[in-house]
Amino acid sequence: MSNTTVVFNPIAVMKRYEIKYIISKEQEEFLKEKLQGKLFVDQFGKTSIASLYYDTPDYKLIRTSNEKPLFKEKLRLRSYGLAHDSSPVFLELKRKAFGVVYKRRIESTIPEVESFFDGITDSLGDGQINKEISWFCSQNEDLMPACLIIYDRTAYYEPTGELRLTIDNNPRFRMDNLDLRVSMDGEPLLPEGYSILEVKVQGGMPLWLSRILDEGKIYKTSFSKYGEAYKRLLVNQYRR
Repeated sequence: MSNTTVVFNPIAVMKRYEIKYIISKEQEEFLKEKLQGKLFVDQFGKTSIASLYYDTPDYKLIRTSNEKPLFKEKLRLRSYGLAHDSSPVFLELKRKAFGVVYKRRIESTIPEVESFFDGITDSLGDGQINKEISWFCSQNEDLMPACLIIYDRTAYYEPTGELRLTIDNNPRFRMDNLDLRVSMDGEPLLPEGYSILEVKVQGGMPLWLSRILDEGKIYKTSFSKYGEAYKRLLVNQYRR
């Protein structure tokens, strides 16, 4: 298990483009060298992140997402480090429309979220984001924990701009023990030594970064952590 950092993130609404790449260890080292003086590691350093995805019993949300529609939605509960009953977690509604990613999130605790999904409480509070999440749940009945995605993230930022870059090492998943309080263990999503690079921009990618990626032979790909985990589930079911 990696060292973890607890993060308190006040950002509730995000809108941006997210461009993904699968990179080798050598490409990661090349990239880090080239980024020196341009992007800087944020104050949290490397942080272990766990995201619990909710879906219907027949996996309707991820099946729809894997079809790559112009508009898609996912709901997940995120913790920074191993969660506890009293630690902050973030229920996040992620939408993607015409290539633009929109994230709306609220801070809560696991007992409060469990009460919401068990029907004990009608919402997780007041406000527009709570209303959107409640409406989403009403349109997707029988939502339940479906998949846990875990990775060790290093985030980089541009001091004078909106550019953000993340590298997710050791991405892993599990489809049992679906509780953020259990452990940060899981089965690997990628071959050993490979990681997920994401470039997050408000508009176009800077030319200098495009040149670095080209030089490192780092090419854009389409990759969903939950989508890949679901494919593994189907393969395992077929083998039975």
